[in-house]
Amino acid sequence: MVSTKTIHYSKSMLHGELSVPGDKSISHRAVMIGSIAEGTTSIAGFLDGDDCLRTIDIFKRLGVSIERNGTEVTVISPGMRQWQEPSADLYAGNSGTTARLMLGILAGSNIKSVLTGDESLSKRPMDRVTLPLLKMGAEIKGEQESNLLPLSITGKSLTAIDYAMPIASAQVKSAILFAGLNAEGTTSVSEKTVSRDHTERMLEQFGATIGKEDNTVFVKGGSQLHGTTVQVPGDISSAAFFMAATAMIKGSSVTFKGVGLNPTRTGILDILQSMGARVEIKDETKGIGEPSGTVTITYGTLQGMEIKGEVIPRLIDELPIIALLATQASGKTVIKDAGELRVKETDRIEAVTNELIKIGADVQATADGMIIHGPTVLTGGQMASYGDHRIGMMAAIASLVSLQPITIEDPACISISYPQFFEDLEILAVNK
Repeated sequence: MVSTKTIHYSKSMLHGELSVPGDKSISHRAVMIGSIAEGTTSIAGFLDGDDCLRTIDIFKRLGVSIERNGTEVTVISPGMRQWQEPSADLYAGNSGTTARLMLGILAGSNIKSVLTGDESLSKRPMDRVTLPLLKMGAEIKGEQESNLLPLSITGKSLTAIDYAMPIASAQVKSAILFAGLNAEGTTSVSEKTVSRDHTERMLEQFGATIGKEDNTVFVKGGSQLHGTTVQVPGDISSAAFFMAATAMIKGSSVTFKGVGLNPTRTGILDILQSMGARVEIKDETKGIGEPSGTVTITYGTLQGMEIKGEVIPRLIDELPIIALLATQASGKTVIKDAGELRVKETDRIEAVTNELIKIGADVQATADGMIIHGPTVLTGGQMASYGDHRIGMMAAIASLVSLQPITIEDPACISISYPQFFEDLEILAVNK
């Protein structure tokens, strides 16, 4: 039987300060690159959500020493050439980031392994990663021409390639760059529009020979990486749910402290401002590694708009909450060029459309996005999460503007990226 949680905050506005959990993408990469590197890596602000813990488990199976104390993680690695061959399958759970990036890492290792996932992940396509890796000489075998988990990987020496990505994807780019670390020559990856660049930033921080020219990233094979210190900023994709809620509830104003401000991730701030909310950024830190700062969002009268093109990779994970936001904006909002949503934890275009329609929204799915008319009164009712943390959080935020309570199916999935989500929701919701 599926567990449920019923919540209702429709008479609430949001006020206060919030420090959101560590960035999921950066937490994954810190453990991965710390394990590839030789020596000790100290990670602060680590996200101890389900997906990132799967990444830790995998590297422990490879013989890397990893100690975790809450959000502090210490990785002590002999370097990837000294990894142990695992005695059991490497289980990625429901983490697409873990699975796809590990393919690139394992392909250039000197060990044999089998990568598996849960039922949901085992249905998600892997050929966008395996095809370029096979061009580099990787030995990867599995169902449907190496498109689905489980996949068997025999690590070997690889050959550098120049790869032009058909669609912007940080996961594909990262997998190829990781493989390029152990390839002969210089590997390049070019994108039509820039996707998140956490891997490039962090590889440089660990000592890789890496460069960028326009929309092309280069990595030289054979670089020796060394352990370092990584500060993980707050996850803007998690903050986005409360940012959007603040923007659409009259009288609300919330300050988000220590949130990541990587330009490849701040599309949500651009959209909130363009739709009519007030966005203020203070105390921004820059330099090697990841920029972060303090962001204050204040309610504003929202207008619908068209969201497409180069901004899409900068807010791909925020589109479910942007769709909810659009139901409370005046006029039509059109989201396009977001076909990537169909191969996330679930088909997020169909999931978002179906669940918002259930509670009274005027939403239409398209091949690569959605059309939303607003403002509409959201009635409330039961909403499925599909086991997808971002759909679950969207449903919870809907309870702030719905007439009746919202009952969320399988709310536990939210812990994948935001373990204390409901506690923070309770803290911010203040009765008028």
